[in-house]
Amino acid sequence: MSGPDISVVICVYTEDRWEDILAAVSSVRAQSCPARETLVVVDHNPALLDRLAKEYKEAADVRVLANAGPRGLSAGRNTGIAASYGEVIAFLDDDAVAERDWLRHFAAGYADPKVMAVGGRTLPIWASGRRPAWFPEEFDWVVGCTYKGLPRGLVRVRNVLGGNASFRRTAFDAAGGFATGIGRDGDKRPLGCEETELCIRLTRARPDAVLLIDDRAVIHHRVPEAREHFGYFRTRAYAEGLSKALVARSVGAD
Repeated sequence: MSGPDISVVICVYTEDRWEDILAAVSSVRAQSCPARETLVVVDHNPALLDRLAKEYKEAADVRVLANAGPRGLSAGRNTGIAASYGEVIAFLDDDAVAERDWLRHFAAGYADPKVMAVGGRTLPIWASGRRPAWFPEEFDWVVGCTYKGLPRGLVRVRNVLGGNASFRRTAFDAAGGFATGIGRDGDKRPLGCEETELCIRLTRARPDAVLLIDDRAVIHHRVPEAREHFGYFRTRAYAEGLSKALVARSVGAD
């Protein structure tokens, strides 16, 4: 199928996820709808930058870059956006793998010129092999996954979720990039909502913009054992509240 050129940005920060990073990149390179390029953006970690540069030095479709902004996920994504060439920029978490048709389903959404963003469905891979008995599916957002209660199929939404999302390049021309100071910086609080803030700015700048989630665009996200415990659940939920407060301060409550 024909469709927009898509650049994929994977932001990374620690060698502890080395095998996960390689798996994420491999899943992009195996797409049925090939990416124009994969950009691996390293967040202020010279050793990891050097190791990845050596790993992919012969790969014409993979570029390894240093985060050109302040430490954190938002600046890393902005670095990838600025360096990319695709009409659409997709984002994949460094501890996730995309199913083979992930980009194909993203590309299909952009047949409508009003569509400015397309997100997908993120499923957990529990380190223990199964969901903790106490962990409600409605709270899968705590571990970066699609949660029970979201509508299924191809649906219009207020915002996409950043670890499995894509944006038309013109969306960033209209709204600017991801706001630094809101998104992740390792395990520091706050821990997210940067894509929510961006999507709100986007629809204010472009009131006709359409944002979609297509649940056929599936990725599988690793949940480490440390995040299967209630202590992490409580801490992450609290951090989400802090992040939402920053979003409200930035763009108003919505």
